[in-house]
Amino acid sequence: MNVLPTSLSGVLLIEAQVFSDDRGYFFESFNERDFARQTGLTPHFVQDNFSHSRQHVLRGLHYQIRHAQAKLVRVTRGAAFDVVVDIRRSSSTFGKWFGVTLSDVNNLMLWIPEGFAHGFLALSDEVDMYYKTNQYWDKDSERSLLWNDPQIGIQWPIEGEPLLSPKDSEGKFLSQAEVFP
Repeated sequence: MNVLPTSLSGVLLIEAQVFSDDRGYFFESFNERDFARQTGLTPHFVQDNFSHSRQHVLRGLHYQIRHAQAKLVRVTRGAAFDVVVDIRRSSSTFGKWFGVTLSDVNNLMLWIPEGFAHGFLALSDEVDMYYKTNQYWDKDSERSLLWNDPQIGIQWPIEGEPLLSPKDSEGKFLSQAEVFP
């Protein structure tokens, strides 16, 4: 695995070492020992999540204010534009975002530490997103930022409006959101 820093402190892009031949391919999507050796992190994952989306679905930008979650995300089918927003008020990159296309072709993964909002836009007809979290989902602590907050200025690769859940269409502007210190 190859670990690459991003423009947001703590957010890491991970390239899996893929072994392929004419039968197909194989790669380790997570190896605790290698992850710790290359990142210095030893997350204890307690929950695996899976979502299926159709093209133009936008999920997010989600976070938990209490029971903050770190996540390791990847796409197992299709392609998605994956976005994280730094919502740590004390951070020099507070309110900044990072986006990357994750797909079943590039096999990239994204490590998202606590203190970030996360979302993605489905770019292909069908997208299967799989992610591991270090905290359980807690409905009372879940929050959402508005996907198109002009203060954040995410450049989503879509023309027109994405397909949103009612919860996501009612996300808060960063200036009004409960964030991390």
